[in-house]
Amino acid sequence: MAYLDLRACTLEPEHVAHAHDHHQLILATCGVTELAIEGQGERITASRGCLIPCTSRHEYAGDGRNRTLVLDIPLASLPALRDGDAIEWLFEKPCFFSVPARLRALAGTLMQQLEQCPALHSEIAALLLRALYLHLRDEPVASPGGPALTRQARERLDQARLDAWIDRHLADEIRVEQLASLCALSPGHFHARFRDLTGATPLAYVQARRLEHARTLVCHSGLSLGHVASLVGFRDQGSFSRAYRRHFGVAPSLDRRSR
Repeated sequence: MAYLDLRACTLEPEHVAHAHDHHQLILATCGVTELAIEGQGERITASRGCLIPCTSRHEYAGDGRNRTLVLDIPLASLPALRDGDAIEWLFEKPCFFSVPARLRALAGTLMQQLEQCPALHSEIAALLLRALYLHLRDEPVASPGGPALTRQARERLDQARLDAWIDRHLADEIRVEQLASLCALSPGHFHARFRDLTGATPLAYVQARRLEHARTLVCHSGLSLGHVASLVGFRDQGSFSRAYRRHFGVAPSLDRRSR
């Protein structure tokens, strides 16, 4: 396989199912292809493309009238690519993405260039890949079975850093504004992105971490329940015990005795 193997083809109306040891980008300039990755399917059109990581099983059938750009990216090529680490991010999981008008226009132009100058396929491929990266860097990508999240938001939401900060401040009041500032996001944007990433609101997540830490202290220390409550940010033992029971299904005093 060449350094970057880009080809223009028409996908015929026959069912094909396989997996391969290279990443793959699929973009169409016209027509329709039904394509499924790991059982999750969509239609590939001029306004919808997909990224297929290596070893992901996929199946497809074209309409016989499509014109499709298929880019194969050997794993060995990634270190040599500009922004190789960023390009690798594109293939962390299977995904489908929207193709805006400007990218559709570029794909059409590159299709013509590829057909006229096939010897330049690697250079054309690199240009296409770079353009796609710049688009997807700031646009949501829908992965089968998962939420859409931009690369920029993923980079800003450093989960390990947030967890470490939360754990250092369990005894204090923790506000969404403080967490958002750590990620250089507005509170509203942070709230939405955090929920996309974790499935919980920031305050519910903080409460869960308070209680998980509290359970360790309840079960593995001799501290009074009132002291434990204060260490994890509860104003009194009563509110702590109620929250503990709701979260774990058992009162902290009973939990301690059962250990």
